[in-house]
Amino acid sequence: MTALDLSSPVAVVGTGTMGQGIAQVALVAGHPVRLYDAVPGRARDAAAAIGARLDRLVEKDRLTGADRDAARARLHPAGSLAELADCGIVIEAVAERLEVKQELFRELEDIVDEDCLLATNTSSLSVTAIGGALRHAGRFVGLHFFNPAPLMPLVEVVSGFATDVTSATRAYETARFWGKTPVACADTPGFIVNRIARPFYAEAFAVYEAQGADPATIDAVLRESGGFRMGAFELTDLIGQDVNESVTHSVWQAFFQDVRFTPSLAQRRLVESGRHGRKSGHGWYDHTDGAERPEPHTAEKAPAPAYVVAEGDMGPASEVLALIREAGIPVRAEDDEDEEGEYDGIRLVLPSGGQLVLADGQTSVEFLDVVYFDLALDYRRATRIALSACQDTSPQTLSEATGLFQALGKDVSVIGDVPGMIVARTVARIVDLAYDAVAKGVATEEDIDTAMRLGVNYPLGPFEWSRRLGRTWAYDLLEELHLREPSGRCAPSLALYRHGQAADTRKGIK
Repeated sequence: MTALDLSSPVAVVGTGTMGQGIAQVALVAGHPVRLYDAVPGRARDAAAAIGARLDRLVEKDRLTGADRDAARARLHPAGSLAELADCGIVIEAVAERLEVKQELFRELEDIVDEDCLLATNTSSLSVTAIGGALRHAGRFVGLHFFNPAPLMPLVEVVSGFATDVTSATRAYETARFWGKTPVACADTPGFIVNRIARPFYAEAFAVYEAQGADPATIDAVLRESGGFRMGAFELTDLIGQDVNESVTHSVWQAFFQDVRFTPSLAQRRLVESGRHGRKSGHGWYDHTDGAERPEPHTAEKAPAPAYVVAEGDMGPASEVLALIREAGIPVRAEDDEDEEGEYDGIRLVLPSGGQLVLADGQTSVEFLDVVYFDLALDYRRATRIALSACQDTSPQTLSEATGLFQALGKDVSVIGDVPGMIVARTVARIVDLAYDAVAKGVATEEDIDTAMRLGVNYPLGPFEWSRRLGRTWAYDLLEELHLREPSGRCAPSLALYRHGQAADTRKGIK
């Protein structure tokens, strides 16, 4: 099945930000485009706005004047749904209300030809439920563009329960012809991106609610250690707290209030207070004119330790040893093998006798003089590292741990005794939801990685991260985290357990 022919008109119903963006994408690709909006005059205004954006593309040398003029000639506001009768595809971008979308498609079904694709750009409603109102739901598909549609490359092509394979394939190929990167997924709450991205926000909010760190510090650690483009607090301020919370609540409800997707009480209070982010002037941060951005907690300068003793395989933090040696700090190796010849632990012993341990889901209060350090996407390129300690950790051990990472050129943020820290618990939960999604037929590993990189700009896809970290890393951390926070929210999935158990050796049944 090939993409929609260029001669076939594309209709967009709903002329808000998303509708205009989708129309521009189809228009620039070369299709005739029809715009319709139920509010009189809006389609005409939208056509003018799209024309103005085409002018700006010409000014930026991204479009020739001739191509702009040709595109304008192909763009037509429609005065009624009847004018969409000869279109090859109709994409709706109207209000996110099930009954509104169902009524629209019932009307369209009586107007367009039987081979016309009907598509919804919904981000939160069930494609299956919308299509359930149609007599012939096989031609109905989800085409979820990301905002701004002309710039964001990702399109989730969502097959409802009744969607024909040929319809999904044609929609997929059409999106690709339009210059987008389509990914195929089943109709599940949140599709790919909004399902798997929930922990990025949830874990940051959980650390904040536990008084582990303030928003500015958590954001800085996610950016400067985790490699994320934005932290969770600044990103939700940009999205809109009301919008982000609504998506979270929708996914949680659609999964029958699955505890893994539980919304944040702190974010609920923020929304109730009217602090919706940048658009309201205040969210987690103050966005009013002249407001100063709060600085992340950064530890005072401390002396570097005279040496460290490496015990165990440093695993995902192995690069730290190379950096320590490059900084001129001696590394003494000490074998720490158990009776079966396997290393037992990932830690550095400091001159004080205290230990520096990679975040593993446990807490400092459980051990004698332990400081945890967080996961980094790339310890060499990271500019900040988070450390956590409890009230019983000796000041000398914390000072030596701080001085060690400062000697490696890192800013250090000391946070509360939070199990799994910040980056580590966030990545582990994202990885877990990704394996769970594949096991339940939502999408392939490749499409999930693509979706998370392109849809929310993650530095790595979940499966790329998992391969870096090791087969059992995420499961082991979440299992420890679940023991300490036994609500079930962080409990590892069966899919992640199976992945971790699929080792080179198998246990026999006796």
